[in-house]
Amino acid sequence: MEDRVKVVVTGAAGQIGYSLIPRLIDGHTFKNKIVDLELVEIPQVVDKLKGLVMELEDSNFPNMGDVNFSSDFETAAKNADWFLLVGSIPRGIVHNGKKIEERSDLLQINGGIFLEQGKAIGQYGKSNAKILVVGNPANTNALIGRNAANNNSQLWMAMTMLDSNRAKSILSKKLNSDIANISRMIIWGNHSPTMYPDYENILVNGASTFIGQDAINDMDWINNEFLPTVQQRGKAVIDARGASSATSAAKAALDTVIACENPTALGDCFSAAVITDGSYDMPEGIICGMPLMALSDGSVEIVKDLSLSDFAEKKIKISTDELIEERSAVQDLLK
Repeated sequence: MEDRVKVVVTGAAGQIGYSLIPRLIDGHTFKNKIVDLELVEIPQVVDKLKGLVMELEDSNFPNMGDVNFSSDFETAAKNADWFLLVGSIPRGIVHNGKKIEERSDLLQINGGIFLEQGKAIGQYGKSNAKILVVGNPANTNALIGRNAANNNSQLWMAMTMLDSNRAKSILSKKLNSDIANISRMIIWGNHSPTMYPDYENILVNGASTFIGQDAINDMDWINNEFLPTVQQRGKAVIDARGASSATSAAKAALDTVIACENPTALGDCFSAAVITDGSYDMPEGIICGMPLMALSDGSVEIVKDLSLSDFAEKKIKISTDELIEERSAVQDLLK
């Protein structure tokens, strides 16, 4: 293996990082590539990464290249191909003597972090770098970072794959089908309780044996079970385990990388939030969950030939309106 890929992971000492990082170098995420890792943490906990690096070394992963860890994001960012921005300040933490509960406070605090990281990525990352924002509020964090990077050849995404995987799981049970048989699962809008998981455009059993709008004729179930379960699943996990999703979030980040690294099958798509360009009459200039496809040259494009029902358009508008409100709340960080 001569091909190498350099991956930066922030929040590397956290629970998501612990599940995510070993699987970047096990040969499944980046096939036939040596993976050089730059693990980044805040100064207060960066030393915890010593133990993780020891474990990586002791695991004999076949694709592991150089592994560095530090709190210096700018140095880590140099010539990186991928950035997995997991680290962010969570709701409920005490910051500067104040407990952070309001989404507006969360937007401002994390916005400042992603402003600085975005500048570094735009300046030091590779021109074709791909950036996946996992840390919440992911969509608006990605918008701030992308704006600060000021480098349109780089691809900024916010993760909606976790929501997509959750929706597939629920639909597979409803349809009595293996989860692997469900494709083209799109999450529209924000990674928040306003997101719209699009059951109408799914394909079941591959070559459009039937699509979601034909397979599910149960609007009571859609409105009262499916939508709220997907939209509130993150909270349900926190309530059940006393901590936010870690293993499933790591798997979703890996799924997103794999989707970008391999050409998308004809007729399929994957879900992530990217900058809008007017497709599907979306308001421009927000980071919004959309259907995407990866091309053989490594680029990623919005799939533009899907149809949306009136029901879907109304649900999506609720989420895009929220994204516009979030953009207004961080306008000072977008100058």
